[in-house]
Amino acid sequence: MSDQLFEDTGPATRSATDDGGQHGDHARPVAPGAAVPLAARLRPRSLDEYVGQLDALGPDKPLRSMLDRGELRSILLWGPPGVGKTSLAAVIATHVEAAFLELSAVTAGVKDVRRVIEEGRARLELRGRRTVLFVDEIHRFNKGQQDALLPGVEAGWVTLIGATTENPFFELNAPLLSRCQLIRLSPLAEDELSVLLERAMTDPERGFGGRVTLDDDAREHLVRLGDGDARTALSALEVAAAAAGVTTPGVEGDTVHVTLATVSDAMRRYRYDKSADGHYDQVSAFIKSMRGSDPDAAAYWLLRMLESGEDPRFLARRMVIFASEDVGLADRQALPLAVAAFDALDKVGLPEARYALTHAAVALAVAPKSNSVTRAISAALEAVRTHGNLDVPPHLRDGHYRGAAELGHGVDYDYPHDHEDGFVPAQTYLPDELVGRELFEPSRHGHEGPVADRLADLRARRRAERRG
Repeated sequence: MSDQLFEDTGPATRSATDDGGQHGDHARPVAPGAAVPLAARLRPRSLDEYVGQLDALGPDKPLRSMLDRGELRSILLWGPPGVGKTSLAAVIATHVEAAFLELSAVTAGVKDVRRVIEEGRARLELRGRRTVLFVDEIHRFNKGQQDALLPGVEAGWVTLIGATTENPFFELNAPLLSRCQLIRLSPLAEDELSVLLERAMTDPERGFGGRVTLDDDAREHLVRLGDGDARTALSALEVAAAAAGVTTPGVEGDTVHVTLATVSDAMRRYRYDKSADGHYDQVSAFIKSMRGSDPDAAAYWLLRMLESGEDPRFLARRMVIFASEDVGLADRQALPLAVAAFDALDKVGLPEARYALTHAAVALAVAPKSNSVTRAISAALEAVRTHGNLDVPPHLRDGHYRGAAELGHGVDYDYPHDHEDGFVPAQTYLPDELVGRELFEPSRHGHEGPVADRLADLRARRRAERRG
């Protein structure tokens, strides 16, 4: 057997997880399975299963009373990670029998927002069914994207549920805030985390079905590790159970007893502490492995971080940055591929998105490398900071408005497409003080070799024109 982690195996085969099914517009429960993280398997299926947030969902509380009456209004869920924002949005939709659609503010644009709103309008008019639109990390939406939500929310075509970890009064515009009820979610209390741990150990379908038991001090340690975050506590239990020999949900298999020593040893070996230097060290190793063209190491560090609970969006963002920072024009498909992997993560989620993320990491690792984009940024910033706000040359200024020609704006601009080769050697585009400065220097690697040749020819023609 080869000791390489990544091997070229020839034609692709159909994954066992690819069932070819079509997703409907219901909030979909997560099917049990070893490949699905425990925290995802245990997502509540109803409001009665939801743990925590009694200030909002307790008996006779306004939100719970409203939902029990079948009423639905737009909501902003504000709270730290792991307190159940996504789960609450899904069970609210289920409780009022509404369709549930989800967008990530990290990747969705105005076009996506308008498409989903139109789907909600059609669903309401044709079937009389309401739509809950859940927008995760809604604070990442810019003003234009937030404004695109307003018509659909105002008309009632969709009911918005936005989730944010940031103060919405600082991040969201006033018109959107005024149309939403703000619900502040708190970190889970220790007894609430304990309830979730017990459910994980005993649930016969989604949990361990009684095959895992805990010492009291081990349970207390897991609760402390969670620190109000259900996802962290459940992930820690899953790691400890795996270290003890239980990796699959359900009641079949041997029973194990997990002690404090088991938990502590498992956390030392496997736990990924995002607040410690280990987080940055592993991210650094991942980036340097791709930069060093080692797909085996890139796949190892990526999957190690994913298995340990790292935010997959963080890793996807790092690969998008890497595609321009370290590959650039040497492989023109690198950036679209990284962005596509990020989009796939948003559309299919984990664990299936591991295929797309690993695909991107391996491709970026084996791609030819160039840091010419990075060097161009540095050179351009140095010019900006040294020379300040230089005047735009008159021939480059906007000449479309009345009176522009009288000011000389746009006059003497030579339209490149009027020339046979689409190039005007005599025309300059930098401010006069910077004419002749060359800020972008391509490498000879990969696709940048032909780019370097063409750019050298164009620059030589410009220099000859200036000398002539």
